[in-house]
Formats: sequence, structure tokens, C-alpha cells
Amino acid sequence: MGHEIVIPDFITATLGFAVFLLGARLTRKVAFLREFNIPEPVTGGLIAAVVFGVYAAVSGNTLSFEMGARDFFLVLFFAGIGLNARLGDLVAGGKPLALLLVLTMATIVLQNVIGVAGAVLFDFPIQSGVLFGSASLIGGHGTAIAWAPDVAATTGLDNSVELGVAVATLGLVLAALVGGPIAKYLVGRYDLQPARPDETNTVGLPFADEDQDASITHVSLMRTFLALNLAILGGYFLHSVLDEAGLRLPLFVPCLIVGIALGNAQMLLLPRAKPISRTPTLAVLSDFALGAFLAISLMTLDFGSLAGLGVAILATISVQTFATVVFVIYVLFPILGRGYRAAVLAAGFAGFSLGATPTAIANMTAVTKRYGPSPIAFVVLPLVSAFFVDIANAIVIQTIVNF
Repeated sequence: MGHEIVIPDFITATLGFAVFLLGARLTRKVAFLREFNIPEPVTGGLIAAVVFGVYAAVSGNTLSFEMGARDFFLVLFFAGIGLNARLGDLVAGGKPLALLLVLTMATIVLQNVIGVAGAVLFDFPIQSGVLFGSASLIGGHGTAIAWAPDVAATTGLDNSVELGVAVATLGLVLAALVGGPIAKYLVGRYDLQPARPDETNTVGLPFADEDQDASITHVSLMRTFLALNLAILGGYFLHSVLDEAGLRLPLFVPCLIVGIALGNAQMLLLPRAKPISRTPTLAVLSDFALGAFLAISLMTLDFGSLAGLGVAILATISVQTFATVVFVIYVLFPILGRGYRAAVLAAGFAGFSLGATPTAIANMTAVTKRYGPSPIAFVVLPLVSAFFVDIANAIVIQTIVNF
């Protein structure tokens, strides 16, 4: 009989680095991956997940990965996004932020309509439709696991957790694969260009202005890490304050908010000091953190949870994916103005609505690396996908479960 093998945090991180480099090498070698903007950590991470899954199936052992390093990379990345955000960008992002909120609400309703229809069609309880819908897709693994016991208690569906995890896992994989091709189609179809093409781009973060030192040194690394760590420390404090007030948010959201405050405070109060935002050092560190996080997240996917996939899950997730692609191209993109930023947000929205916020960011990263920067998109989408969506999703899910 097999046993559980626990992979320590340090080894998990080391494997994540190797997996990312595998994906980067394959992306350089395989034109298809570059052409359709498939993120580098997605390629390597999915290959590693399959290898680990085969090992588990053959040996009978289960692999359990410690995730402390992965979670740190996530908050590091969003602290960097915050440091890089300027108040002018946030003001300019007000309209797309409001529109994305409305579109997100529409997506939550659409996903649950499809989920409930799938549940009824395949003789599942109506309430389990949320696990075929927004609880598992726009909510992700955490939301699916959180709501599965309520579904089980209401309906008696014993395998509700397995159902939610399976849908969320499959959704995450599809989210990482559809965003890039959507942006490729939109950019090519409408001949789109970034609004500020003169900026060099990595992870949506522009490099330094021409009159700034563009070199990356041990001093610039130390300065940037200090700023990032201060943003994260402030994020932990703000997270605890909000949690005590009854507002539960992912840790990276307060880190993003504190990063925005620190970056703008330095520009206003210390304009002659060495900048901590919009520098090559910050761009490289953010790129590194996101790549490591996503590589670890995807390589640790449990494909064993998909082993018992039935026709119901496959059929419903196929319809959900098709509906998402149609919604993003023919509803979201036109409403957001049919411009380059709308195309970048389309790639990100597809990633977040089927998968998770980091997948959305990775999709947008792959697009902006190829076509050019879109800084506002990297601030607006995380605020919607992490700050507002959990509240709206919980209201809709609760209404259906109590039906």
C-alpha cells in the first residue's frame, strides 16, 4: 500500500525553478507556444504535473508539496505590482474597473446558469450546479472546497469536494491555455497597438525612464527588496486589521494596496530619492516571482482528482469554456473599448474567470511581453478578481445553495 511523501518547502521551490526553466526552453524551441502566447511556467508546470501524476499512479504513493515559498512569491509579485502603480494610472483605470465589476457579476451568473443546467441534465442536485459553475471556476479551488460541505449538507452529495476540486483543476488548466490565443486573435484582427509603445515591458511593468540608471546591481536589488518587504509587512498588518473587522481578503490584496501607497508616497514626498517603482530591478523581480509562483502552482496540480471524470464534468466544462471565450471576445472586448488594453484584459479575464488571478496575470504577461505594455490592466484586474469577486460570488452561491 502506498504512502504519502511530503516534499519540503525548499525542494518544492527548487523544483519550481527547474520547471519554469523547462517551460522557458520549450517556448524558445516550439513556435506554436510563442505564437499563441502560452506562458512559460504553464508549459513546464503542466508537463511536471503529468510526470508527478504518472509516478503517483504507478507507485501508489501520493506527493504532498509544502507551499510556503509559493505563497511568498505570490505576495512578492503583487507587492511589486502595487509599488509600480501610479495614482494617475488608477484614476485612468476607474472606468475599466467599474465595467469589469459589472462584467464579472454577469460572468458569475452565466457560469451558474450553465452549472445548474449541467447538474439538472446529468441528474445532479440543482444546488450542486455551483460546483459546476462559479464556486469552482471564478472562485477556484479554495472557494470550491469551502462551499462543498454546504452543498453536501443540503443535497446529500457525498463526493461534492471531489467534484469541486475536479472542475477547478480542469478550469485552471484551460484558463492557462485560452487567454493567449484570445489576445492573439484580437490583436491581429483589429491591428492593435499599445498606447505607450515606447516603454520596454516585462510583467506589464515598464522599465525606467530614459534619464534613470537602467542597470541592475546588488544595491538596486537590496533597495527594491527592502521596498517589497516593507510593502509585504504593511500588507500583513492591514490584512489582520481587515480580518478583525470581518473583511476577509487574500493576503496579496492588502500587500497590493500597501505597495500602491508606498510607491506613490515616495514619488510625492521624496522625489529626488532613488526610485523604487518603474525600474528594471522591480520588473525583473516581479517577473521572477510570478514565474516561480505559477510554475509551482501548476506542477503541483493533482491530476488524480480528474481520474474519475464523468461525462457530466467534461460536457459542462466544455460549455463553460466555450461560453467564456464567446463572452470575452463578443461582450467584454467591445464594452472595454476594442483597444489594446481591452485585448490584454480579455486574456486576463479568461484566465481569472476559468482559473485564478495569477493565471490571469500570467496570460497578460505573455501577451504584453510580445506586443507591448499595458500597466493599467495589471492594476485593474487584480483589484476586481481578488477584492470584489469573493463577495459577489458568495452572495450568488449562497442564494443557489439555499434554493
